[in-house]
Amino acid sequence: MAGAFVDTARIHVKAGDGGNGAVAFHREKYVAAGGPDGGDGGDGGSVVLRADDSLSTLMDFRYRRKYTAPNGMDGQGSRKSGKAGADLVIRVPRGTLVRDGNTGAILQDLSGDEPFVLCRGGRGGWGNLHFATPTRQVPRFAKAGLPGEERDVVLELKLLADVGLVGLPNAGKSTLLSAVSHARPKIADYPFTTLTPNLGVVRVDEGASFVMADIPGIIEGASEGAGLGHDFLRHIDRCRLLVQVVDASGSEGRDPAEDFDTVCEELARYSPDLASRPRIVAANKTDLNPDPEFLSKLRQRAQAQGYSLLEISAAAHKGVEELVAAVARMLSALPPVAVYAPEYVPPAPETAEAPTEIRRRDDGAWVIEGPQVLRLMRDINFADYESRMYFDRMLRKSGLFDRLEEQGIQDGDTVVLYDFEFEYQR
Repeated sequence: MAGAFVDTARIHVKAGDGGNGAVAFHREKYVAAGGPDGGDGGDGGSVVLRADDSLSTLMDFRYRRKYTAPNGMDGQGSRKSGKAGADLVIRVPRGTLVRDGNTGAILQDLSGDEPFVLCRGGRGGWGNLHFATPTRQVPRFAKAGLPGEERDVVLELKLLADVGLVGLPNAGKSTLLSAVSHARPKIADYPFTTLTPNLGVVRVDEGASFVMADIPGIIEGASEGAGLGHDFLRHIDRCRLLVQVVDASGSEGRDPAEDFDTVCEELARYSPDLASRPRIVAANKTDLNPDPEFLSKLRQRAQAQGYSLLEISAAAHKGVEELVAAVARMLSALPPVAVYAPEYVPPAPETAEAPTEIRRRDDGAWVIEGPQVLRLMRDINFADYESRMYFDRMLRKSGLFDRLEEQGIQDGDTVVLYDFEFEYQR
């Protein structure tokens, strides 16, 4: 739906792979043996998230779910390193929480200006220049680039506002926001909640202001997901102060005191911490000459919970300045807007031997599989004798041959590593 407000999105991101190192040898007229001069591969680009104040929803992520940074370029001869892949910068609205897609743990709160590196690019591989030794002067192999990190993440937008306006639909929150700020929310006599939260900057005096959010109306059962439910209750999680707007006129045949209780109960069910947040009760629509008994009953309910009550009419701009002044006084004594601390704990790295598996086929061949072996094979030029000898040394150094001998391998047995086979010799 065009123009819809989107405040959660699940995306898959992948950083660029590192470029491969080059196998090359110096070729120059009148130079008999220039030696190896293969350059290194370039590093892959990283995926970076940055807060952008020009964005207000996560709508863009509804249509694009996969983001991949460029790979690094392969190295070249003459010791030329490959070009690094450019970082992929993804812009999100300020106040976006980044959660791990598997655990839901918070990776980062993008409320500040510092960019967040979500996935790091893979390092470029070494060229054959690095493998030259006094006994191996013509290395015909290089190191492959490492893969970039990738992961699934959930983006969750929580508005950054000092004050949250809460109340039932048609209580007059949108009208109040437009009366105290330059925000222009859609206002009408709706019997249902609006679909988009609105932000407005309220200026108290020169150099002093605060941000107020009009949160779409809460209905009974919102804490269990009825209506918009959690979709918008999350947007008042950060607010330092709540202004509970109540239709005090009783013009729709409702009891203002019961409406007050309904919102209090829904907030408490959703989050006890949120329900204990400092609060001012604004008895709205007093220009409609409400029944004095309604106001008296509402005032008693508010005061019983320790809240002050102010009588206002947002439409007639009555009592609005007094409300703004009271909000500013309370904010001056409250801590700043909450920023969520990262809580994601990376899983413990696997041991060196665990990924490599050894099994025996029915025909007697020994099959070896695992990420370590696969990465090593990417570095090897199996058509070159020295490269094969390097491969053999790395396998022995890893302890793989010791494990094979412990399991009973004999000289002449076939060893299979993916698409490469050889006869085992001690």
